[in-house]
Amino acid sequence: MNVLHKLCNISFLQKLIKKQYGTHNNTPINLLGLTFKNSVGLAAGFDKNAKYLRELETLGFGFVEIGTVTPIAQDGNETPRLFRLPKDKALINRMGFNNDGVDVVVERLRKWQVAVGSGQGAVGKEKLAVDSLQGAGGSLQFATENSNKKNQLPTAKSPLIIGGNIGKNKITPNEDAWKDYEICFNKLHPFVDYFVVNVSSPNTPGLRELQEKESLRKILTNLQAQNLNFENKKPILLKIAPDLTQTQIDDVIQLALEIKLDGLVVANTSLDKSKLITEKSIIENIGLGGLSGLPVKVRATEMVSYIAQKTNNNIPIIASGGIFTGADAQEKIAAGASLVQVWTGFVYEGPAIVKKITSYLAG
Repeated sequence: MNVLHKLCNISFLQKLIKKQYGTHNNTPINLLGLTFKNSVGLAAGFDKNAKYLRELETLGFGFVEIGTVTPIAQDGNETPRLFRLPKDKALINRMGFNNDGVDVVVERLRKWQVAVGSGQGAVGKEKLAVDSLQGAGGSLQFATENSNKKNQLPTAKSPLIIGGNIGKNKITPNEDAWKDYEICFNKLHPFVDYFVVNVSSPNTPGLRELQEKESLRKILTNLQAQNLNFENKKPILLKIAPDLTQTQIDDVIQLALEIKLDGLVVANTSLDKSKLITEKSIIENIGLGGLSGLPVKVRATEMVSYIAQKTNNNIPIIASGGIFTGADAQEKIAAGASLVQVWTGFVYEGPAIVKKITSYLAG
């Protein structure tokens, strides 16, 4: 990524990279009151600190989810904390919400807005929206029925949608976790296009306890209340773990429908390593961490399908988990997802993954 950053500083090299790896079969997706240039995004945990937005846009991503961002900067867990399992086409990570803290990330996003001019969603971009109407080169596209209360802005220089994945600091007790989510939400609000509440990472002690229904209710309803303080309200989604029991999934669905949550991200990394091909001794040597990649593909797809059927497709779903190819992405969409996110697939398949997936989906 650092090499790509340097290459993108040279205009003609950036154009060459975009020609080689950028997407040419974009099918815009209207969801959450936003227009995504294509359905393939980068999941949270890769560009944690919003350092590579230009580079990731050059590679064709329709949206990038930054974070997980916490109120205070933290180093995360001790290294090594990221491991490849090539036999399984998987990764194990125990990063522990390492990030630069919300204030530093906000400043990077502010600079990004200045660099790209105007786009969708964020307040800094909105100030330029009226001026950009004549030059946007296209008509306004409107939100889906599920998001008709959201404001829609024209795409101008940068069609990249930015999501803000937010979490709590390790030192914050669970009973005060809602305060950390509130801090991140309010500070990031002018600079991201949607939010994802992360209570499903296995690498912050006690975090997954917040997936219980009443804990979730407190966090999410507070953020919805905070959202009312802004003229341009942002979609709020919840990211859930693939290890939830059926009862817990039903609780999430019931709560999401009850409070009119904007959507779900399905799913985070798993703690279940029982079906790996990699030698057991290697897995034991690696130790704790969340599993991602091909081994979680089936479970993630099953969850997408179940939630879509249970809700009659009334809760928008962003699918994540085991997406390496266009066929993998199509499988998630057929199961009920509107958008997909890659992470482990990006690591294994390389910079052409978005181009390959969008080409496949375009037929």
